[in-house]
Amino acid sequence: MTYKRVFTVAGIMLGTIVVLSFANHSETIKPNRSFDSFPMAIGGWSGIPSKFDEKIYEILGVDDSILATYQSDGGDTVQLYVGFYQSQKEGDLIHSPKNCMPGSGWNIIETSIETVPVEDSGNRRSIDVIRLKLEKGAQQQVMLYWFQSRGRIIASEYLQKILLVVDSIIRHRTDGSFVRLIAPVTTREDLTLELLKRFAKDIYPHLNEYIPS
Repeated sequence: MTYKRVFTVAGIMLGTIVVLSFANHSETIKPNRSFDSFPMAIGGWSGIPSKFDEKIYEILGVDDSILATYQSDGGDTVQLYVGFYQSQKEGDLIHSPKNCMPGSGWNIIETSIETVPVEDSGNRRSIDVIRLKLEKGAQQQVMLYWFQSRGRIIASEYLQKILLVVDSIIRHRTDGSFVRLIAPVTTREDLTLELLKRFAKDIYPHLNEYIPS
């Protein structure tokens, strides 16, 4: 382990301690709307809601969430998961899929940052998200995910922890959301990635209706 990595890890650990010490003084921020009402019909997508096992929710520690599988008019499927945390206290911090997916048998083959064009209040912009290529035996999946917290789109585990520390001190807020999209690779990986980007563009305006800025 390099000195730079040692200092980075130490800084994150120290930051987490600071967050936890300020968490009791933070506001408890609720979503703008309950995710129970998240739309199942979005553009050309039709969704079916589902649930994780209750033990998984206990591990995640989320205060509100949505898990649903959406199908396009062409028959392609994308799984959406959004986990919302009112206040990230000890044991209730957002979990990174880089830690969770290997534990469920999926190997991370590649990771990168992808740019996704979206519309925000009628204005066009682009957001950076994290891409993972996953493999389990003969199966392959592509995942896009990001942290949508306190008015920011964050594509870095390290940065989202740093901003959590800053906002807990300055804004007295530790609320945050994790957004994850997964689709199976059925023919070509690049087509799966484009499918996920199209879905991300379609759901982005709806996410802003639920996740506080």
